[in-house]
Amino acid sequence: MNELIIATKNKGKAIEFERFFQDMAIDIKSLLDYPDPNDELEIKETGTTFTENAILKAEAIATLFNTAVLADDSGLMIDALDGRPGIYSARYAGENKSDEANIEKVLAELSEIPLKNRTARFVCVLAISIPNEETIVRTGYCEGEISFSRMGENGFGYDPIFIPAGFTKTMAQISSDEKSKISHRSQAMKNIVAHIREASLHNDTK
Repeated sequence: MNELIIATKNKGKAIEFERFFQDMAIDIKSLLDYPDPNDELEIKETGTTFTENAILKAEAIATLFNTAVLADDSGLMIDALDGRPGIYSARYAGENKSDEANIEKVLAELSEIPLKNRTARFVCVLAISIPNEETIVRTGYCEGEISFSRMGENGFGYDPIFIPAGFTKTMAQISSDEKSKISHRSQAMKNIVAHIREASLHNDTK
């Protein structure tokens, strides 16, 4: 594997993934590198699970570009909300995909919930699709709890209200290096990176 496209237009997410591959001889790109005036690369997430959506995106983009594609579907699952926002995390407050609006909605729904019942977890399912090969899927989790207000300026999405287990700060208050060690994407990447390295080695020996 000499090239890998990260199937996202989210700049923050693209940067996180690029960091995982910085020691590999792989040309990493994201959908931000490809003009898409007609939103042809916006794959509809019609699946009912994180896994279904990740596979759908990876395979669709891999078919369009005929190259290896890594796609993720990730989100926040809050126990007191019966697992919501779940697969609807990015558009929980509406189709405009506003991080601020999503956070406001979650905080409002949890306004009467005490700290001990604010448990939650970030979930990330990664799917890597390589032409003519079986799609590989791996999952990662990050346990924690929801804060009572926004804290921190780093990260994106729900990071300002998610306190990882073992921390007193939110994801948006810790450094990028700290986040990369504990995040749900990091855990999923640890589970898939060996496969990517093997694929690269196999390609080099052809």
